[in-house]
Amino acid sequence: MSENKSVEQAEPLSINEHLKTDSNFLRGTIQEGLDTAVTGSFSEGDQQLIKFHGFYQQDDRDLRNERKEQKLEPLYSFMLRARVAGGVCTPEQWLGVDEIASTLTSSNSIRLTTRQTFQYHGISKRNLRTLIQSLDSKALDSIAACGDVNRNVMCNPNPVESRLHEQAYYWAKKLSDNYLPRTKAYAEIWLGDDKVATSEGDDVEPVYGKTYLPRKFKMAVAVPPDNDVDVYTNDLGFIAIAEEGELIGFNLVAGGGMGSTHGEVQTFPRLADDFGYIKAEDTLKFAEAILKVQRDWGNRSNRKLSRLKYTIVKYGYEVFKAEVEKRAGVKFAPKRDVVIGDRGDRYGWIKGVDNQWHLTLFIEGGRIKDLPGQPLQTGLREIAKIHKGDFRMTSNQNLIIARVAAEDKAEIEALARSHGLMGKLISETRGRSIACVALPTCALAMAEAERYFPDFLTKVESLQEKHGFLDQGIVIRMTGCPNGCARPFAAEIGLVGKAPGRYNLYLGASFEGTRLNKLYRENIQEAEILSELDSLFARYVAEREEGETFGNFTVRIGVVAAVIDAAKDFHGQTSNA
Repeated sequence: MSENKSVEQAEPLSINEHLKTDSNFLRGTIQEGLDTAVTGSFSEGDQQLIKFHGFYQQDDRDLRNERKEQKLEPLYSFMLRARVAGGVCTPEQWLGVDEIASTLTSSNSIRLTTRQTFQYHGISKRNLRTLIQSLDSKALDSIAACGDVNRNVMCNPNPVESRLHEQAYYWAKKLSDNYLPRTKAYAEIWLGDDKVATSEGDDVEPVYGKTYLPRKFKMAVAVPPDNDVDVYTNDLGFIAIAEEGELIGFNLVAGGGMGSTHGEVQTFPRLADDFGYIKAEDTLKFAEAILKVQRDWGNRSNRKLSRLKYTIVKYGYEVFKAEVEKRAGVKFAPKRDVVIGDRGDRYGWIKGVDNQWHLTLFIEGGRIKDLPGQPLQTGLREIAKIHKGDFRMTSNQNLIIARVAAEDKAEIEALARSHGLMGKLISETRGRSIACVALPTCALAMAEAERYFPDFLTKVESLQEKHGFLDQGIVIRMTGCPNGCARPFAAEIGLVGKAPGRYNLYLGASFEGTRLNKLYRENIQEAEILSELDSLFARYVAEREEGETFGNFTVRIGVVAAVIDAAKDFHGQTSNA
């Protein structure tokens, strides 16, 4: 099959494919929608196109019924996500990010995401252009943070091996920059650039084409033994291989993705396959080859089946691999042996090999906001005013104050402690756990996540303390729906919203993130969830083997069956018992 020629679609194209085709390279009627003051929303078609510009339309679901009774339209607002490759930004950029949150959003907060960037909630339509221009003034943007394109590229923030982090970050930034959409629509609509494209023929998308990818695409760069970026959950992952502290290449993995749909067994989460070792200098060749295969072979009829994972399952590992090698013009070498370890962050001060210090701060739910007794946002603002290094967002929704000179440690720590950013004891479990935003703003949420998760974790911690293993971390994740933004299907304990107050309980993922979990109990409430965990914790303490993690234990004793092949196993027999 030749490059740039799509696999024939057996079914009609999805509506999104027509929207992209007719959008004049992502322009649509977004400009006209911005100029319409009669409503706070965009047209239905433009609601899909604005995602490519980095934001989603939402409304406050807590107020939806009340406003309907008052014959008012929903309280529309927008969530905008920035593109910050590897999660690294300067103190000057952080101050800009903070000012925007304080002046242009109703939430007055910054939220760190599970993909090492930040997002704003509660943006009115009239403030969108001002906000994006404010980001641009700080050399930040939101293009390709959402939509059917390569999204924010993650990178291990590694505060210890600074030279290796620098090299890994170089490739994360390169992958981000190389696969940005080339359309001028973003600059025209939001930054006021002259409209240089007057017809479809004036824009060129050398990688994406006029209809872009069939669905979103996610990349990550991991530096073993850390797996904080959850590399196997990405469409495309690069596991760094180093010799004598220098990055020489990557083990390439492809075909991961968390999203699924309740009750539709043809959808499933999946971890990426290992494809082999590539030299560093061939990184872009392989990345572009995989993007183009997905562009041409991916499902454009059913968006629920359009991620790269389904493409690999449909055509088969060997056929897909051969096509990638053909397009890259290079073959994979056998993968190198690596150890994949902890997915957590290193809290507190860590000294790097360059004699600089790095302070990792725990941010509950990634939400940076001034709270009573914990003025977190103010604290980070004050730190940014004096910090000479950089800030690094982590994929666990935390923040690293990186590259601190020894003589500056005391001042930064004093600010962190006085503003509630340090000093609170965090359990090993809480420190490894993440949740999505969910209600009230996410349109897809079926249940609470961010607002409820801290209290739920407190109850889990009480159970761990009751059974005498609070000092051991368990990876727990909660989402309001099965789209999987907080990667719940790769958690030892995964909770996925099914209805208000009800969740599906998943067990059995590996601690390191190399095996998926599996459904254990469906559509249950908090009391039953805690009762199940209480019983399992008791068995775990009594029956575990030396060094055995909770996820591995639940698989070994047959509570859930191991997921080996997600396409066959994820929805299959629940347990081995």
